[in-house]
Amino acid sequence: MTHPLILEIKGNALDDGPGIRSVIFFKGCPLSCTWCHNPEGKRIDAEIGFDAAVCVGCDTCMGVCPENALSRDNSFFIDRSACTFCFTCADACPSGALSRIGEAMGVDEILNLVTRDKPFYDTSGGGVTLSGGEPAMFMDFTGALLHALKDRGIHTLLETCGLFDLDRFNRLLYPMLDIIYFDIKLFDPRAHARYCGVSNTTILANFKALHARAREGGIPVIPRTPLIPGITDTPDNIRAIADFLKECGVSEARLLPYHPLWQEKNRKIGVPPDTDGSPAMDKWLDNTVAKECREVFEAAGIRTG
Repeated sequence: MTHPLILEIKGNALDDGPGIRSVIFFKGCPLSCTWCHNPEGKRIDAEIGFDAAVCVGCDTCMGVCPENALSRDNSFFIDRSACTFCFTCADACPSGALSRIGEAMGVDEILNLVTRDKPFYDTSGGGVTLSGGEPAMFMDFTGALLHALKDRGIHTLLETCGLFDLDRFNRLLYPMLDIIYFDIKLFDPRAHARYCGVSNTTILANFKALHARAREGGIPVIPRTPLIPGITDTPDNIRAIADFLKECGVSEARLLPYHPLWQEKNRKIGVPPDTDGSPAMDKWLDNTVAKECREVFEAAGIRTG
């Protein structure tokens, strides 16, 4: 698929780059991180979600489902092995408890939405952030969108997992970007394959190349590490990433705090949360652990913001 589905366009965002921003969330990712904070963005195709907290129990949906895929006896309400994703139930649901996840949107449609907030971008030093999922999975579409944003004088930022073809990235996306937020989750390739589904060899190579270009006057590339209890926040992993970044000449990075809200998102799409048996995965990040991680980075001469 070269034309992505869009999960959401979030306005008035303050945590995804400088200033006031609009964040465009793409659907589809080449990684499959067990703790993904946007698990509904993993699959490339449209999905159906069910929010039990919003359901009013009217059972209108059961009466219209052609596959009889809905049942109160199902812990996830939807039998996704029987569901054909016709979304008839979501269209009929009066409360919005059933919803389609992922909408096809063209470049012009997206532009019409985000350019409404250009006065806020201009006064705050903000702009538009592309996130996901992984926008770099869709080079042609993402490149066209970035080109249109730059034509309108809008600051652009890409949040990426780093797994992409570097030559195509440099040709189609790089010239239209102002900042790159680049995730480095785990340093050990075996651990990365275990928890993220693929090795990180290409990811680390892409980061080194892009950051070397940044040091020669290219656009800033800011590495980010999510602090996942017992997985990425371990002393060995944090030291290994800090050492790698120091060798690359990095002076600034981000450490992203963990939260357990992804587990409820998983339930909405019918996926049992995989917490690897760790009770810490059910809690918000411990401030002491976060402080220790920051100290490791700062000891390596890397500011963490």
